[in-house]
Amino acid sequence: MKINARIAALAAALSLYGAATAGAQQEEHKPGGLNKVAHDISKTSKKAGRDIKAETKRDASKAHNGLTDAGNETKTVLKKTTGIKGSQSHQPGGLNKVARDVSHASKKAGSEAKGDLKKVKGGAHATTTEAGKTVKDTVLKGKP
Repeated sequence: MKINARIAALAAALSLYGAATAGAQQEEHKPGGLNKVAHDISKTSKKAGRDIKAETKRDASKAHNGLTDAGNETKTVLKKTTGIKGSQSHQPGGLNKVARDVSHASKKAGSEAKGDLKKVKGGAHATTTEAGKTVKDTVLKGKP
């Protein structure tokens, strides 16, 4: 019986504390003015960037799968046509060597293209960041 009374008293005290602190809490502060505009622009550009990145990945994946399938099909046809079956060693000769050389060349070209794209993307990001900071500094200096 004493335990039930203690639990009831503890529950009452916690409910009073919860009610007192709930009334004392303030509403969440949301940005306004220049911060709100900057927040909205940032949010929109991030969403657009993510969407573009996702589409690019999907397209690249489809292209990669198409090229892989085409390469495997070509290799199969050539093997059946010529009857040449390359060795399974680490450095094969014959048809497998040709296929490896073609694959290596295309991978190198793709890697270089990706590197060039990343350099352009990084430069654009740096330019945009600098422009945003300049605009922000100009606006903040104009405030009284």
